[in-house]
Amino acid sequence: MKNIRKKLAPNDILRAGINLGNFLLVSDITEKGEPVGVSPDLAKEIASKLQVECQLIPFDRPGELADAVNENIWDIGNIAYEPERAESISFSDPYVLIDANFLVKSTSNFRTNIDVDQPQISIAVAGRSAYDLWLTENFKCSKIIRTASIDESHDLFKNGGADVLAGLKPKLFDELNFNDDYLIIEKPFTQIKQSVGVKKEYSEVLGFLNKFIFNYIKQGFLSSSLKKYKVDDKLSLPFS
Repeated sequence: MKNIRKKLAPNDILRAGINLGNFLLVSDITEKGEPVGVSPDLAKEIASKLQVECQLIPFDRPGELADAVNENIWDIGNIAYEPERAESISFSDPYVLIDANFLVKSTSNFRTNIDVDQPQISIAVAGRSAYDLWLTENFKCSKIIRTASIDESHDLFKNGGADVLAGLKPKLFDELNFNDDYLIIEKPFTQIKQSVGVKKEYSEVLGFLNKFIFNYIKQGFLSSSLKKYKVDDKLSLPFS
């Protein structure tokens, strides 16, 4: 444990990069600007296990957090795993999974994910999100239109700027509550693996992080955190 603490928190402070753009894992922000939610709680528990202080470092978007990996800003980064990011970041096992699905107009002919990846079809997506990276890697025919935020991708689709909306399933369900003209393609096109990232040269600490995450889930702490922030019906656990 001493070697892990020395590697991750040499100054007895664990700096945890937190993605504010994930509304499921960051539920609120205090008046002092500190993130609140499942992701911040996890970071604090890791720091407690290491017996060091925790400093939360907020980022507006996941891409910004990933870009800062070698800038000595954060020691761990709570961010979704993606192969592109794994080129510069070592990732732990996931601690939660989030379905990513397509939202379409009910009058459209889209009923499967394969239907969407066709020429002349445009997909609105939050740029540099984990599911944008997945679509970029796997969808070769459709046109991907990237926006600066999740809300902007939803607005683009609703205003007719794209044929399909790609997003996190819980957020897509919100759209169904306000518009009967939409439907969600039932099968997720991918599942987002929310993980803890570290610098490539720190890959030897992954054993510690994986064991911590396993116990955090098995002992019910993560389940309690999901219920605390009322997202237990929106997220799934890798194992329980």
